[in-house]
Amino acid sequence: MSGPARMALWAMAATLMAACALLPLVDPVTWFLQAAILLAIQTGVGAAGRRVPLPRPLTVLLQALVTLMLLTLVFAREQALAGLIPGPEAFRYFSDLLQQGTDDVSRYAIPAPLSDGIQLMLVGGVLVIGLAVDVLAATFRNAAPAGLPLLALYSVAAGLSDGTGEWVWFLIAAVGYLMLLLAESRERLSQWGRVFGGPARAPGLEPGGAVTPVRTGRRIGAVALGLALVVPLALPAMNDGLLDGTGRGVGAGGGGGGTISAVNPLVSLRDSLNVDQDRQVLTVRTSSADVSNLYLRIVSLDDFDGTTWKPAKRHITAVPEQFPTPVGLGADIRSSEVRTRVTVADSYAQDWLPMPYPPTSVQVDGSWRYEPVGMTLVGDHGQNTRGLTYEVRSLDVRPTAQQLADAPEPPGALTREYTQVPDSLPDVVTSTAREVTDGARNRYEQAVALQDYFAVTGGFQYDTEVEVGSGPQAIARFLEEKEGFCIHYSFAMAAMARTLGIPARVAVGFAPGTPQGDQSVAVGLRDAHAWPELYFEGVGWTRFEPTPTRGTTPSYTVPDAPGSTTPDVPDVARPTDEAPAAEPSESSSCVAQDERRELCAGALPLNPETPDDAGTPWYHTAGWISLGAVGVLLPLLPMLWRIRRRSLRLASARHAPALASRAPEVERRDGTEAEAAGLPGVVLDEPSAEAASGHVLAVWRELTDTAWDYGIVPDDALTPRKAAERIVRLGKLAEPTAQSVHRVAGAVEQVLFAPRPRAVPGLADDVRALRTALRSQARWATRVRAVLAPRSAVRAVWDLSDRWTARKARWSDGWTARTARLRRLRPSGQRGT
Repeated sequence: MSGPARMALWAMAATLMAACALLPLVDPVTWFLQAAILLAIQTGVGAAGRRVPLPRPLTVLLQALVTLMLLTLVFAREQALAGLIPGPEAFRYFSDLLQQGTDDVSRYAIPAPLSDGIQLMLVGGVLVIGLAVDVLAATFRNAAPAGLPLLALYSVAAGLSDGTGEWVWFLIAAVGYLMLLLAESRERLSQWGRVFGGPARAPGLEPGGAVTPVRTGRRIGAVALGLALVVPLALPAMNDGLLDGTGRGVGAGGGGGGTISAVNPLVSLRDSLNVDQDRQVLTVRTSSADVSNLYLRIVSLDDFDGTTWKPAKRHITAVPEQFPTPVGLGADIRSSEVRTRVTVADSYAQDWLPMPYPPTSVQVDGSWRYEPVGMTLVGDHGQNTRGLTYEVRSLDVRPTAQQLADAPEPPGALTREYTQVPDSLPDVVTSTAREVTDGARNRYEQAVALQDYFAVTGGFQYDTEVEVGSGPQAIARFLEEKEGFCIHYSFAMAAMARTLGIPARVAVGFAPGTPQGDQSVAVGLRDAHAWPELYFEGVGWTRFEPTPTRGTTPSYTVPDAPGSTTPDVPDVARPTDEAPAAEPSESSSCVAQDERRELCAGALPLNPETPDDAGTPWYHTAGWISLGAVGVLLPLLPMLWRIRRRSLRLASARHAPALASRAPEVERRDGTEAEAAGLPGVVLDEPSAEAASGHVLAVWRELTDTAWDYGIVPDDALTPRKAAERIVRLGKLAEPTAQSVHRVAGAVEQVLFAPRPRAVPGLADDVRALRTALRSQARWATRVRAVLAPRSAVRAVWDLSDRWTARKARWSDGWTARTARLRRLRPSGQRGT
């Protein structure tokens, strides 16, 4: 193996060893095998480019292009031309995947589930680092700077890890880098020869007089590695990485704490608005006689940055057997316990558990964690709702309007946290809130006035075709255009409530579903919804419904005081006398036009693998089949090449007797050296002799290659007779097989030295006899290697190199000839002018 090829292999190994530090971060670790295969292809392309040889920049560019095409094939083949060539759509898809991966990294605990975004970040990162290491160590032959990208790869993993087994991953990465340095040193020393001399037994010298710097380098490396492991123990600890001490993630430490920062569950809204038909995702059975208030809450969005609402980073704990009393709920508020049993469809994979609010206990299988502030459950270690059945006990809280109106001031800390609005919020939001609530005597009347403004008096229209919008002006545009869907209404009302000093947040989940004939409630995609929650001391977080034609208007927002000037809000809940449907039907809380437009279905991220999918595209399947075929055939190429080469060589041996039968008999010989060697046959004329010579030499090459495959390396410096004796001796061949080997060697000597060579039959059988004998005596490992990875298959690479060298020579000779011809023509042309 050449020096550059050896350095390329060590560079790949060092990259993979450093990438091992990423293994604890994600589960499952199948991405590592994928990264290793793609990295091997990338390394092979670089080795081939250096073997040609191509200019260094061109080699790097070729590797980068192949890497991009590989990533496109694996991650964005549906967006690429022919599944391989990336275009603008593929790059946009890569950008979306990277953004998704970034969000998932900040959301999930260790080990995080292997989402597409995280997989792209891991595999792509390993390939980029591997390319940098290969360029430095193999292309530019300088391994020392290659430690910088390796250190960057390890540092990212160490910064995100929870500290488990860090010294092991450091040791593996350090060993990989040191072995890369030693490989480079060995390569350079092999070119120096015996530089150092001295007495035969001088200290530090080998008997031959040459020092052993490689051994010295290993000792230095071992000392350096030991220091690298020991010295940090004496230095001040640096515990704050990308995640701080409380940010060890879900499941860190004995079922204790951890943090979670969730991706906004509304990010897939625009992609889910055009679902062709409603699909039932939940089946609910409840002990409540009134299902009009059965909202299934998934998560609360309490972080408002002026552009959107998202969940704040919260501390999470193990799921308690009994949930604490909801914050702010007083003993004088009427409530009753409700039991709800939820069955989730296999097509619905949600990381957060849909539950009625406020829950008091949950019985659910799987790995879940509890977030106390929002009283929500989030999946741990990739846990989701797919196919789950669970039971929730919750409180049906029914405050009166008077209790809400008489609510005292909320705690100062809660008010400060949930009334924050950014300076970028347009002034029109605040001015509109004050205008709408002008004349209200307390926070409750302000909240009802805001709800009525959106749902009844403000002239707003429900329209799902409106874009979600982004930027600080999104709420201002909604207030001006007065068209939107549940996201717009809940976001706007919560923001306006905060400007009035009312603690507010946004809840995401499902509005009440459709009652069925079996006393269950069917909840479909079109029941997905978002609504604002406002805080009132003594009651707690209270639901409001500003979205027209959606959900149900809370009873406590309809004033029960006679003569109140507050307009009566129509209740859009389904009529109680409506006959329940025997089969799941469209949600009656939506008008027909809104149902066709899918409403707020996109508020919930759905698993794309649903029963209604159109199926896998043919080119998707063909691409995977092709990739699998390449993955299977690539390791088998040496074996396939060897089988074909053996077949051609042995088939050529059969041509020699045929040539003998067709050739005219020129001369009979008695007592020749051929007869002495036991080689029967006839003397051929010159054309037939030339053809037969090629066949005999091919059989001889097959014989030596067969011996090579079983460990007997050919020695081209020996004569055929000596080479045959060596094969017989090293192979410990019995007499019949030894005679076969000598017979082939004698035929070769006839071809090389006799004036008129003879055509000798049966040479192919002699080679087969040798192969059978060697196989019967070899160990099983040698037999397997001789078949799957034959040593003589390296001749294929040599043949390609020789052909390329010959072709370059022809091109060079042709270019030289054309240049000389032009030089000869130039003087005559000048005289003609």
